[in-house]
Amino acid sequence: MPIIEEFKKFIMRGSVIDLAVGVIIGGAFGKIVSSFVNDILMPPIGLILGGVNFRDLKLTLKTASDNAPAIALNYGSFIQAAVDFLIIAAAIFMMIKVINSMQKKEEAKPTALKEIPAQEKLLTEIRDLLKK
Repeated sequence: MPIIEEFKKFIMRGSVIDLAVGVIIGGAFGKIVSSFVNDILMPPIGLILGGVNFRDLKLTLKTASDNAPAIALNYGSFIQAAVDFLIIAAAIFMMIKVINSMQKKEEAKPTALKEIPAQEKLLTEIRDLLKK
């Protein structure tokens, strides 16, 4: 029984829940970027390069036979995955850059000096004069 309680305590900590939310949002963001690359970005690039469909780019190592499928290096799919990665990495970089600049602004804010009331200023001056 103590292991179950310990597991409940672990799973309900904020950092674990934040991580789970981050993974879910990251997965959804990855799907959006993949769709952007596959459906919007790569078709015009393929058109510019002479009507190439990147998903069809491959290097056949062994042609298909009666009972075995073809063996090929699908480098077009790899190119699309690399573009996906670059877009996601750039987006994360920009997000981290914004977060860091916001944190620097918070750190750079000078703490407001507490204004000393006039009575205390006068009392301090009197004390300093009496010491002399």
